[in-house]
Parts: sequence; structure tokens; C-alpha cells
Amino acid sequence: MTDLQTFIAGLPKVELHVHHVGSASPRIVAELAARHEGRSPVPADPAALADYFAFRDFAHFIEVYLSVVDLIRDQEDVWILTHEVARELARQQVRYAELTVTPYSHVHRGIPAPAFCEAIEDARKRAAADFGIELRWCFDIPGEAGLPAAEETLRISLEERPDGLISFGLGGPEIGVPRPQFKPYFDRARAAGLRSVPHAGETTGPQTVWDALRDLGAERIGHGISAAQDPELLAHLAEHRIGMEVCPTSNVRTRAVATIDEHPLRQLVDAGLLVTINSDDPPMFGTTLNDEYAVAARLLDAGPEGLAALARNAVTASFLDPAGKQRIGAEIDAYVAAATR
Repeated sequence: MTDLQTFIAGLPKVELHVHHVGSASPRIVAELAARHEGRSPVPADPAALADYFAFRDFAHFIEVYLSVVDLIRDQEDVWILTHEVARELARQQVRYAELTVTPYSHVHRGIPAPAFCEAIEDARKRAAADFGIELRWCFDIPGEAGLPAAEETLRISLEERPDGLISFGLGGPEIGVPRPQFKPYFDRARAAGLRSVPHAGETTGPQTVWDALRDLGAERIGHGISAAQDPELLAHLAEHRIGMEVCPTSNVRTRAVATIDEHPLRQLVDAGLLVTINSDDPPMFGTTLNDEYAVAARLLDAGPEGLAALARNAVTASFLDPAGKQRIGAEIDAYVAAATR
């Protein structure tokens, strides 16, 4: 595995399912917690965060996640977080990433929407110059906050419309948060040119994925692992080349899957789906995108060519322009040729 780990470390990549706040490193989380000590349950000691990020179930994960969101109090916090996320992704040879951002959570806590968007945009441009990475945004609805959050997320998306914004999503818990109720918001977002990328089928069954496809016009599915339970759905996803944003370690850490060996990644790949490998909330789950590729290698018994195919899938499923896709695809091909000759 050492040689394969070296290959993974150098492989040019695209990351399609990674959350903005959920990517905050332990160092950054601890620094923010220290700034707000006494007003947050989040420990200010980086070493204590591993225990704090031990999740009992998905509901507990959401509770902890929101406590970290509470640490982002001003425009400077937003900029630092965004720039540091880009730094960490670039270290892993990520050339392009579509970051899931939840503006409602920050605006609701007092950061004005224009200031929030200005901070992420400035950090995006600086990251391109500093690290050679392209960032784009998916503004997502926090499902647990209901329709008022959907309305506000749409308003911010359409009124602020930062240059990096390309898609509209739906995150948070699936249980008790049916997808169809968000149809009017996705309809309006799609009419304005934003792409549809809701979470579905992580902690609920295949029907949630069907709802995301039929009611929300999903072009990619966040997680979607329960599709493995429905042969008709697998066939539909394969036929229509719907990208699947699979995050194996995340699914185990939130108890959506009991063990990594029970993860349905192989079933999705064997069914011919456009499967991509992603890290979700990496520091919270004790992982990295490189680690997720290593997990995929084990679950699929894949070598360099198999991992490169997953990397190419992410390029294909991305919302990059054709020239950008061609550029990164050529870089992957050149890297594999050099590494395997």
C-alpha cells in the first residue's frame, strides 16, 4: 500500500463533496474556540477535538457541526477558514473543488450576506494565486432549518450571486426532511442557471434519491449510497450518468453504514454508476481526500488505473467548463503514464 499511497498523494484530483465549515482543520477550530472561549462547547485544545468529533449518530453529528458553525462570527473568520481549506486541498493535489457552503447559517448568526460573499470570493481568488487551486461554490439549504432557510438561501444565491457560485444544494438531516417540499426553490435556482446537487439517500432509503431526481432535478447526488438497494434506481443513475458523490469514511462515522467493509461502494461501481470519491467533512471524520482514495482502493481492490478512473469520474461529473475538464484530464493521464511505466 505504501507505493499506492505515494501514487494517491501525487494524483491530480477534483473534490466535489466537501463542506466549507466541515473542512476547518483542528488548528483553525481550536483557534476560533479560543477566541470565543466560555461561549462555546468546542474545546480550544486541538488534541481534544478527536473526542469531541466522536459522533453517536447523524443527529449528534449535526449538533456538533452547528457548534463549529457558531465559531464563525465575522468576515475575517470566513476568509481565514476559506483560505485554509484551499491550502489543505491543494496539498493533496486537488486542482478544482466545488465547496458546499451554507450561507444561511452564517447570515442567521449575524454576518451580512454581502460581507459573507465578499469574504469567500476574496479568499477564492487569493487561493488561486497562492495555491493554484480553483474553488467554486454550492450554496446549500440546511434542511433542519426548514423552508425559511430555503427561501433565504435562494435569496442570497440570486441577489448576491458571487462569481464562484455554480450550484444549489440541500444538506443536513434527511430523516423528517422530505425532499419534495424544496421543489419550488430548486426550480427557481435552476431557472437562474444554477445546477442541482442535493444530498439524498445517505441515512434514508432509495425513495429519497428518486425524490431528489424527480422533484429537485438533481444532476449529481450527495452520498446516494442507498441506491444500492434498488436495481431500478441503479439502472436509471447509470443510464443518465448522474454523478454520485460518495464519501466512505463519513458514512461510517455518522453511522449511516455500520462498518467500512459493509459500504456499498463496490455495488455502485459494479452497476456502472459515475462514482466519485470525496471527503465530506474531513477533519471532523479524521480523514483526508487522499485517505478516501486509499479506502476506495481497498474496497474495490483497485490499483493505479482504477484510482485514476475514479479521479477522471470526478472531472466528468464536475461543473467545470470543457477546457478545464480537458486540462485536468490530460494532467491525470500524464501522471498515470509517468507513474506506471
